[in-house]
Formats: sequence, structure tokens, C-alpha cells
Amino acid sequence: MQTKNDSQITQCSQWQRESSNSQSDVEPKVRQLLAEIAQQGDEKIEQLSQEFDGFSPQWIKLKPYDEYGLEASLVDAITSAGERIEAFSQFQRDKLTDSTYLDDCGEFGFRYQAIERIGAYIPGGRFPLISTALMTLIPAKLAGCQSRIACSPSDHPAVLAAASFAGATGFLKIGGVQAIAALAYGYKELEPVQMVVGPGNQYVNAAKQGLSQQVQIDAAAGPSELLILADANINQEWVIADMAAQAEHDPQAQSLLISDSLELLESVEMALAADDELAKLLEDKQIILLLADSTAQMIEFSNRYAPEHLLLADQRINQDLLINFGSLFIGENSAVAYGDYCSGPNHTLPTMGTANRSSGLSVLSFLKVQSVQAVSEIGRQKLSDIGQKIAEAEQLVWHQKSMTVRSS
Repeated sequence: MQTKNDSQITQCSQWQRESSNSQSDVEPKVRQLLAEIAQQGDEKIEQLSQEFDGFSPQWIKLKPYDEYGLEASLVDAITSAGERIEAFSQFQRDKLTDSTYLDDCGEFGFRYQAIERIGAYIPGGRFPLISTALMTLIPAKLAGCQSRIACSPSDHPAVLAAASFAGATGFLKIGGVQAIAALAYGYKELEPVQMVVGPGNQYVNAAKQGLSQQVQIDAAAGPSELLILADANINQEWVIADMAAQAEHDPQAQSLLISDSLELLESVEMALAADDELAKLLEDKQIILLLADSTAQMIEFSNRYAPEHLLLADQRINQDLLINFGSLFIGENSAVAYGDYCSGPNHTLPTMGTANRSSGLSVLSFLKVQSVQAVSEIGRQKLSDIGQKIAEAEQLVWHQKSMTVRSS
């Protein structure tokens, strides 16, 4: 069925994700800044901090989280959200157990080992990003990372309280490219970290990518995105609020509503058009309405799109058929905003289709998986017989010899 000419409803098969080129102008500038920092060290970090943020980097000694003069209701919200994130992180950690097996050659297995030193970047801005502090630092704490340095250009009391509750072992007031470089290269008494996590603007993302050979990073975050799979019976007010909520993250953020019900999409379109703010989101393509031919096409589109957030609001669709997403929200009760703040699972998720090959931040992100092997006397001889032949074929003489001397 064709939609009316002036409608902003798009056929599912005709929509394509636009690639993001926002980094193109930023990357050369960031590469130059990182090169200068690598050469000039602390002096350059301090110069950039003054130039871009108007202050010198400052270590802030964290107090107990309930001593920052916040309203009691906000303190309660921070602790409640933090406890839920901690419970989910502990649940994840408990499932990750060291394991070995025995065979006729010996004992073989793997173990999980926490990364020792990590840095968590908490962006500044007009409002305190409490949730970022909780989501980045708590999983690192539960993983067992010994040093957990929070970096932020913001010293808002709520950010400090959240970092304190989440278990930061240090807090450095610093922002931007210079913050990521300070974490990676070290700064004064700050020893270089082994991993940097946390969102940021284009410059922060480019710095993380530029230093990814120096430190492990979580991901280069793109604009926030939401895909809603909906049947005709959804609560339109709820899903409209969900779509608008994503637009608050970034002017490039997108929310897609896909359904095989033209009647539903036209009704949602009318509701959006009746509100100036929502109509602007529709016009700017921050909200996109897609008409599918069937639930099968909806599933196929979702798996190809691989959204950061996926809200399943269609009771006809089996969740097991959805395989590519950062986080799945099942049913209309499961507002994506709950995941952003307090339901428990992490909100740092893959974007721009990378959910088809990568995962969101979790306790596992802060752990190394190490293999362990102990070869027995019988195994020494059996493995030598196998390995010598392969080493000979590869013409690696000393590999062969190291096994030959053990074969008798």
C-alpha cells in the first residue's frame, strides 16, 4: 500500500543508514595534538587544559558520596541506581569462573584476570553526567581493577558523589583530548592506564581511537540510536516519548519506529505533527517512521540495522529471532531511559551498526581471558610426536628441537 504524498512515512526497503563523516576534519587535528603531547608531556597537557577549558588539571580528593550537600532524594537515586548496576555487574562476574579440563596430555583451561589500571572519562557540559560515572566505574570495580581513575572537566558535586559511590580510586579534573592523553601517557603522579572507557565528543572519540595502540578502549561512540519494532496495539504516547528521549543525547541521534501497520504509523505521524518540538524532530529525521511489509521484514531490517537500543513492542515477534543489538528492551514497560540510568545493564553500547560484531561495556570488558596449560609426562611425549612434524613442515628448527629433546 502506498502512503500519501506528503507523508514522512518511508517504505522499510527504501531506507538506508547514512554513514557518519563527522570525524574527518577532527582526526588530523587530534593526531597533531597527541603528537605534541607525546613530545612535550605534562607541559603540553597543562597548556591545552588552560586553552580549551580555562583551568589547569587538578586532583580532587573524593569524599564519601553522601557528603556533597546533595538533596536527599538525589542521593537516594544515585545509591539505588548504583546498587542495581552493581548487582547486575556482580551477576555477570559470578558467571565468569576459571575452568580447566583434564585429558591424557595434562590439564588445560583458562582464567579471568582483571586489567590493573583503567581510566573512565566523564564528559562535562551543562548537566552532571551521573550515570556515566556509575556505568563506567562500577563494572571496573566488580571486575577487580585495582586503579580506577575518573577524569572529567566537571567537578559538579553530583559527579563527584557518583564517582565516589562507584569506587573511583582517584579523580582528575581535566577534559578533552588532553584528558585521554594524560590517561594513556601518564601525567605527573598518574601512572599510564591500560584501558580508557567512557563517552565523549568528537575530539575525545578521535583521541581514544588515535591511542588505541597504546591503550585498550571500549568503543568509539557514535550518535545514540533506537529502533522500535511495533504492532498496532502499542501505547503511542509511550513510544513517542522514548523516541524523543533519544534526541536529547545529540542532534545526530536517531529513533526509528518500524511497523507493518500503516494505520499506526499515520496515527503516530499525526501526533508528532501536532507538537512543534516533535514535528521538528520528524522534519530533521531524528525520528523516522518506517513501513514494513511483514513481521519477517521487520526482523530482517532489525538484524541488518543492528541498533544500539532495540525496543521490542510487538508480541508477534519472538525475541530469539533478533540477533544484532546493543541492548534489548522487551515490552512497552521497558523504557530505554531505564537502561540509561538505573535498571542495571550497562548503557555504554555499540552504535552505527557495530552491534553486529561487538558488545557493550560490561564486567567482561575489564577482564583478560588467559589460557593455562600443564602438560603431563605422557602428554610430553604425545605432543612432541604431533608438534615435531608440524615444526619440520614449517622449517622452524628450534621449535622442532625444543620438542625433540622432550620426546624421550
